[in-house]
Amino acid sequence: MRDERIDKLADLLVNYSLQVQPKQKVLIHGEWGAEPLLGAIFRKSLQVGAYPFVVPYTSDWIESTLRYASPEQYAAVYEPFKEFYQTYDARARILGETNTKELSQFDPKKVAELYGIYGEALKIVLDREAKGEMKWVAALFPTLAYAQDANMSLSEYEDFVYDACMPDKDDPVGYWKSVEKRQEKAIAWLKGKKNVHVTAPGTDLTLSIEGRPFINCACQVNVPDGEIFTSPVENSANGHVHFTYPTMYEGFEVTNVRLEFKDGKCVKATADKNEEYLNSKLDGDKGARYLGEFAIGTNERINKFTGQILFDEKIGGSFHMALGHGYPESLSENTESSIHWDMICDLRKGGEITVDGELFYQNGKFVVDF
Repeated sequence: MRDERIDKLADLLVNYSLQVQPKQKVLIHGEWGAEPLLGAIFRKSLQVGAYPFVVPYTSDWIESTLRYASPEQYAAVYEPFKEFYQTYDARARILGETNTKELSQFDPKKVAELYGIYGEALKIVLDREAKGEMKWVAALFPTLAYAQDANMSLSEYEDFVYDACMPDKDDPVGYWKSVEKRQEKAIAWLKGKKNVHVTAPGTDLTLSIEGRPFINCACQVNVPDGEIFTSPVENSANGHVHFTYPTMYEGFEVTNVRLEFKDGKCVKATADKNEEYLNSKLDGDKGARYLGEFAIGTNERINKFTGQILFDEKIGGSFHMALGHGYPESLSENTESSIHWDMICDLRKGGEITVDGELFYQNGKFVVDF
């Protein structure tokens, strides 16, 4: 018997996040482990009169490419996606990995080269989105691999995923519209503000948001959602940050990350695990050591770390920052870096954010009167 929550999530993605219209071309792609959700999105797209196309990845698609393809073949492997991204009206990217550690066996430089080629293709999506030419959404189907990473049984993880995506399963769209309204009040309060100061155990960081808008995230692009974000002024970050949770990037886990900033640049980066890999990525291009994003997570249904950034960056009571490229909608000037690496700091125990000298956020809660 098919889990009815899959169809409800597909409906949210197609009719709310992507707002698919008749005769639009819809690309649906993801790992084969997500097949039930890929199929549900395909059906929902057909029902609204769209022209959907599904591209499922085999379980060893990336592993086989790294093992058997030469670097000269990488561009050819991704060339069809460039065509999709240039010509389709909507894109649903569904995560459905059956092994989240498969890339750790490969040379990080080789992995980075492959992802760099994919990043070039993905930039087409971001550029077309900024022009209003394409809509896209990313979501996840609960697999055993993700459940294991989260230290949960599969059934427990399924409940966690659907509860985070659709806290009100009878009216998920209405729920996310109410979240959007609530977050808009915080964004309105932040408008015109300049200086941010974040403190937490091991963290004391200042940065400027002058002239940079905050973006309201309520399931239009990521599902689940629940965050507000901006792009800090590129030369403004000063101080140090200790990130609470491990971070995964390109299949490599980096733990206990500590960063030090001076005039916007990360001048020192240390970690207990894979520190060399961390610094190799930050030395990859001139924008990688500068911030592209500063965000506050607001989804209180996501209250613990699971090892999946799509969920973890929304942890209610946390903030996260991304090294590397930012987003055009938040007026980032750091848009050419090949990385966007999110890292999360929990603020629920002794964390504070002040804005222009006024306490804005304390112990994981907004404290100003909206």
